[in-house]
Amino acid sequence: MPNDVSRDQFALIRIEGMHCHRCEVAITKALMNFVGIHEVEVDFASGQASVLYNPRIATVSQMMEAVNEAGYVATGFSQGEDKP
Repeated sequence: MPNDVSRDQFALIRIEGMHCHRCEVAITKALMNFVGIHEVEVDFASGQASVLYNPRIATVSQMMEAVNEAGYVATGFSQGEDKP
């Protein structure tokens, strides 16, 4: 069954402690473990992760905690609705 992304929101999480592409992979895996997260793009150069998620299932605080548990520091976020 395809994911219904029509009500998804977009969050941009600021992350400290990333040094390389392996850091990107580790954070992506940590975030994709959540039900309700449909897309994750991590960029160590900018120190940010962009996440497309269902706000009725996943929360930004859960995502930030997952980043912290993966050994990085989530320092803040901004969010809004995903508008194609």
